[in-house]
Amino acid sequence: MDGGGAQYNPRTVEEVFRDFKGRRAGMIRALTTDVEDFYQQCDPEKENLCLYGFPSEQWEVNLPAEEVPPELPEPALGINFARDGMQEKDWLALVAVHSDAWLLAVAFYFGARFGFDKSDRKRLFNMINDLPTIYEVVTGTGKKQVKVEKSSVSNHSSTKSKPKRGSESQARYFKPIHQQQPKEEEEGLDEEEDEDEHGETLCGACGENYASDEFWICCDICEKWFHGKCVKITPARAEHIKQYKCPSCSNKRSRP
Repeated sequence: MDGGGAQYNPRTVEEVFRDFKGRRAGMIRALTTDVEDFYQQCDPEKENLCLYGFPSEQWEVNLPAEEVPPELPEPALGINFARDGMQEKDWLALVAVHSDAWLLAVAFYFGARFGFDKSDRKRLFNMINDLPTIYEVVTGTGKKQVKVEKSSVSNHSSTKSKPKRGSESQARYFKPIHQQQPKEEEEGLDEEEDEDEHGETLCGACGENYASDEFWICCDICEKWFHGKCVKITPARAEHIKQYKCPSCSNKRSRP
């Protein structure tokens, strides 16, 4: 297993970061929207398994590389063995932590291989550090998310604009700014404040930040927000959803 490195060797900071983002997106998908499939593939009865992310934003559970030393650093070995010995959320968090460590190892392997100097390494780390970790996305414990939750409780009043809702029995969602109804000037100012606040909300599927020109929907079970495109929900469809469950919550079932 080469993790996609044999066919693609990024040589600049921007290329390494693009490689990092692709692998990260694939691993986030495995641990969120594709979590049911990921769970089933990590059978404890199988041999030592690893979770790989690819630059193409795909993921794979497979055996470690046979060659020694491998072409790229290897991810954590034997993630499947702990699956049934702990709570699912704790197991996913553990895999997420090891996935974060692997992504950094791969990125700085490329940096060392292609002679990044101190300035290049610092720039690469800062670009990576601007993104939430896989652990933060999977567990919802990122500092940005905590900030949003705290400010929502302390700063929101009944006069402030809030995420678009149909009624108490309808799913919560953000519509893109250009699709929202015109507001009075004073309300518009509140809308801008609300947009700034939710600008640090993270998509539970891809981990990217909120943008006012994109449609978002909130899971009524785990309270995470998602790009509509990431969970294949359109604004028109959202109008008819009374309670929205994200793919992860929809796939959850009681397990021994």
